[in-house]
Amino acid sequence: MTDQVPVDGPVVAVDADEWRDPRRSPARRAAALLPLMSLEEKVAQLVGVWVGADASGDGVAPHQTDLVDGAPEWDAVIRHGLGQLTRPFGTAPVDPVRGARSLAASQAQIAAASRFGIPAQVHEECLTGFAAWRATVYPSPLSWGATFDPELVREMAGRIGRSLRAAGVHQGLAPVLDVTRDYRWGRTEETIGEDPYLVGTVGAAYVRGLEQAGVVATLKHFAGYSTSRGGRNLAPAQLGPRELADVILPPFEMALRLGGARSVMNSYAEIDGVPVAADERLLTGLLREAWGFTGTVVADYFAVRFLQTLHGVAAGGADAARLALTAGIDVELPSVDAYGPPLVSAVRSGAVDEALVDRALHRVLTQKIELGLLDDGWQPLPPDVDQLRLDDERGRDVALRLAREGVVLLRNKAALLPLTVHQRIALVGPVADDPLAMLGCYSFPLHVGVRHPEHGLGVEIPSLRDCLGRLFPRLTHVPGCAVTGEDTSGIPAAVAAAAAADVCVLAVGDRAGLFGRGTSGEGCDATDLRLPGVQAELVRAVLATGTPVVLVLLTGRPYALGAEYDRAGAVVQAFFPGQRGGQALAEVLAGLVNPSGRLPVSVPRDAGGLPGTYLSPPLGRRSQVSSVDPTPAFPFGHGLSYTTFEWAAAGVCGAGTQPGEPAAWPVDGEVSVHVTVRNTGSRAGTEVVQLYLHDPVAQTTRPVVRLIGFARMPLQPGEAARVSFEVPADLTSFIGVDGRRVVEPGDVELRLARSSAEVAAVLPLRLVGVEREVGHHRRLQPSVRVESGAAPPHPRQGGR
Repeated sequence: MTDQVPVDGPVVAVDADEWRDPRRSPARRAAALLPLMSLEEKVAQLVGVWVGADASGDGVAPHQTDLVDGAPEWDAVIRHGLGQLTRPFGTAPVDPVRGARSLAASQAQIAAASRFGIPAQVHEECLTGFAAWRATVYPSPLSWGATFDPELVREMAGRIGRSLRAAGVHQGLAPVLDVTRDYRWGRTEETIGEDPYLVGTVGAAYVRGLEQAGVVATLKHFAGYSTSRGGRNLAPAQLGPRELADVILPPFEMALRLGGARSVMNSYAEIDGVPVAADERLLTGLLREAWGFTGTVVADYFAVRFLQTLHGVAAGGADAARLALTAGIDVELPSVDAYGPPLVSAVRSGAVDEALVDRALHRVLTQKIELGLLDDGWQPLPPDVDQLRLDDERGRDVALRLAREGVVLLRNKAALLPLTVHQRIALVGPVADDPLAMLGCYSFPLHVGVRHPEHGLGVEIPSLRDCLGRLFPRLTHVPGCAVTGEDTSGIPAAVAAAAAADVCVLAVGDRAGLFGRGTSGEGCDATDLRLPGVQAELVRAVLATGTPVVLVLLTGRPYALGAEYDRAGAVVQAFFPGQRGGQALAEVLAGLVNPSGRLPVSVPRDAGGLPGTYLSPPLGRRSQVSSVDPTPAFPFGHGLSYTTFEWAAAGVCGAGTQPGEPAAWPVDGEVSVHVTVRNTGSRAGTEVVQLYLHDPVAQTTRPVVRLIGFARMPLQPGEAARVSFEVPADLTSFIGVDGRRVVEPGDVELRLARSSAEVAAVLPLRLVGVEREVGHHRRLQPSVRVESGAAPPHPRQGGR
């Protein structure tokens, strides 16, 4: 059947049934449905509704009260259909089975209210697991980065995705791909690290896991959010176009191309005076026209209205909707506001072109069709809903393995670790017996559960004290102080316990929270990098006892470890390691697990200096022209083991150059480099081989080194393996003086290293040919191959 349907402009003919035909492409079905819809029905698909959001002033975020108070009744909201349902599991504690049944009932109502039977797309937070009561809580993203293990992160994301789908959720608001630039920023814990290659590689793996489970991954926060001035949340971004292109954007490219993400969330940031939510050049020109992205762009919560209330670039709701739609934001989240009645009125008055609504709607409908929401036979309730469990043994096992791999051993003087069972151990510190010290701010127990203490944590989260106490019978515990506050009255008891012990495990760190309700997390920014409260005073007092001290940091950011901390015999870092983090830490301290984590961020030495990451040009490092030395206490990529490794036989395959000359590397080709690693210790362990690029002379200032590849190498005692990297010249590209991304001929070095500061082999190379421009389709990763049973290393082979 063909209907004549009036739209703006001439009457067009459409097949009224084509949108139902599963043989057609999702885009074609969406195009067939779109002209059948009224303006109110179209706009209804571009908004979400946050049922149960708190408008009392005690909600999750500032401004939440203003924007959800006085929301229309449910029947009125869904009268023309609905685009999204916001956080049906992550707003208040709800039993998973009961929640899935309630969600299905809501979906049935939404579909019945729509003339076309279109259900809502449901989204949830999932940064540290499904943000729901009784769901497994995985380690924080900074801990993912410390693992240098993308495959394990993909496995975790797959489990998260399957649990989301089983509960009726279609879209996950993760991962965060912001590259850490200032550790004082409260959301540092949500980032994967300070290096764009590490963030992009691990982030793309997370996306693959979520998308392969049938859940739409949403990349956050596009772009520039982490470069805010002073590390203050939502402060103006402080970056130029070169930093944006070379540091901030590559992880998003990798997650789109290598991960297949189908959604992007805008950043709250303003870049050079233009809020991203209103930046057409970024959201349309770059993301869609240059990169070819065809999915949906969703607004970060309240970001459309913020164009008026916080940024001052819109005169009201209708104006904010016009700016956001023009820029390329398709869906307003979390609840109907500017894209509701203000947008309808603006279209009717001619202030907003309905073609902008249609453009966004086509993307939204296409994605819903891809998800099967418009197919005959779609059911809102999974058939096995009564068996729904969000925290099971397999999920806890993945959480434990991630936590183990994310623990970083920073120092181990005189082999103080592992601890031994006969030792008298004093466990001191405010986070030693706090289960919540294991969790990031977007975990359900801290994000929502703290406002509902009567429901409990929902999952078992053993503390470090619980887990160490099972392994070491001669353990005493004294907290010493709280995470925050000025009370030092407990320090003398902690000092006495430490003085009476053979060794003291001193556990200090953060308590994640939101908007000032924690020491780390969204809106919990810091003015400097001293440990919160009086914890530094506790550390000084315990170190002064002379008892050997194992300093354990359970934090969401790196804290400065200056000279006074050098007296600690061992230092162990964990970044909110999740519900099994206490077990993982105890196993590392006891030697049951050999640590293999590597720092995804540098650990600074100076608490008051402006934080700077390792991606610095020469003058960003120690120099004779400044009295300030920014050299970190522990560099990016650093991490120790309980075994030892020998690196040898590093070299370049098929160099084809004269003796003494750098190996030739065509500007449009590849080079193969390799190194052999042997475990020379008495126990199994994992080495992490890191590959860095050094470009000594370039047309713009370049970082002294930057990561372009890595490989985890588990090895048994005496075992050797060779790792090879096939490195495309594209990985040397950067933004040149004229704003083009180029591969520039000239001398470079590839450095095989244990960290960004500990180089095992330097391989000189010469990029040959003419300067070559590269774009979005350039190679983004090297090929990596690990061959076990390699020949014994020869100390005279390889780099210098």
